[in-house]
Amino acid sequence: MRPSAVKGTYDVLPDDQPRWHALLATTRRILGRAGVDEISTPVFEHSEVFEKSVGESADLVVQKEMYRFEDRGGRSLTLRPEFTAGVLRAFIEHGMHTWPAPVKLWSAGPAFRAENVQRGRFRQFHQVNCELVGGASALLDAEAIALLVDVLAGLGLRGVHVKVGSVGDPEDRQRYNAYLREALEPQAEALSEVSRERLRLNPLRVLDSKDAGDQALLAPLQRPLERLGGEARAHFDAVTAVLEAWGVPFEIDASIVRGLDYYRRTAFEVHHAGIGAQSALGGGGRYDGLIAQLGGPDVPGIGWAFGIERVFDALSGAGVAAAARERPLAYLVALDETAVAELAQLARALRSEHRIEHGYVARNPGKGLRDADRSGARLAVMRGSRERADGTFQVKDLRSGEQHTVPEDALAEHLRRSATGTTTDTDAALAG
Repeated sequence: MRPSAVKGTYDVLPDDQPRWHALLATTRRILGRAGVDEISTPVFEHSEVFEKSVGESADLVVQKEMYRFEDRGGRSLTLRPEFTAGVLRAFIEHGMHTWPAPVKLWSAGPAFRAENVQRGRFRQFHQVNCELVGGASALLDAEAIALLVDVLAGLGLRGVHVKVGSVGDPEDRQRYNAYLREALEPQAEALSEVSRERLRLNPLRVLDSKDAGDQALLAPLQRPLERLGGEARAHFDAVTAVLEAWGVPFEIDASIVRGLDYYRRTAFEVHHAGIGAQSALGGGGRYDGLIAQLGGPDVPGIGWAFGIERVFDALSGAGVAAAARERPLAYLVALDETAVAELAQLARALRSEHRIEHGYVARNPGKGLRDADRSGARLAVMRGSRERADGTFQVKDLRSGEQHTVPEDALAEHLRRSATGTTTDTDAALAG
């Protein structure tokens, strides 16, 4: 049987690597300038880290989407389904609450969920995640949203739609859950199976249903934003006021609900129409109380994440060119056995400035030039007994077809000029 990647996973091949590096470099630059430092956490944690954080009504739990396993000591471990819990575990473990606040951290890497595979959804997927911990002000919420918008804009993505709402304080959620139960329980049999379970565990999550029948039942009901308490409402109004002052475009979504139970007050999503009906690229919200729930001090925070694959999908749909893999400047062709070792050593020296590749066996000129062309190199540098006797190299431009005899002591400068697209008197003389 021919081996293949596990369903819901994929290989990132060499030609695709540059866009990943470019995305991370842009993210690192934009977030770094805002004082957000990078942190890396393990891809698996003790299962209780996620059990305490995501909430029993989250799809990760209800639909058994988390990948759990036991290690050799019988301990239950889970591959991370999202970043926040692991980052906050690190925040607690390393005493970051004593650092100057707010503590700003970002991460990137794979996450894992056993869900149905479809466009933009994988079982191993990748996220950029950002946490701003240690501040309760609306200013921090606005900064979090603005940073997400800034990163996506820095990647070249236009037409991003930001939706901002609020799920209120815990007491607001309790009141709203009671309101939904009273309204929906008489019609529970008409709800989808998933929504019936959400109605039992956390009615607020029914609003997140994509089922058309569920949405028809929800249509006449009030949304969380319409039933906020005074403090949560004032906080939300302050967040939107800052966003307006900063010129960050957004729309208010009264029904916005995040998929994890730890969110409170500000919740937001970013969408892009270019990736179809399921247009969300990512989102986040405030999670005051979560750090205490995980066993740390009662420190507030807000965070977000976006799916890297979904952003790539949006960039491709918007016609934003992906970064290209670096091709070798030159491929060194050995025309006899003596030149094989000679050119391998030369390649090592030239790599201090350029990407250089070389052959590992002697070739005749025709096959050597074919190897050079297949490597993607711009130049073929050939060496055999005649060139060795003359103290020269034959250098062929594989684009123009021009070929020059270049003295040994002029090769490095010839490559340097070729790389920058400039010419010198020596190059002109060679061309003549």
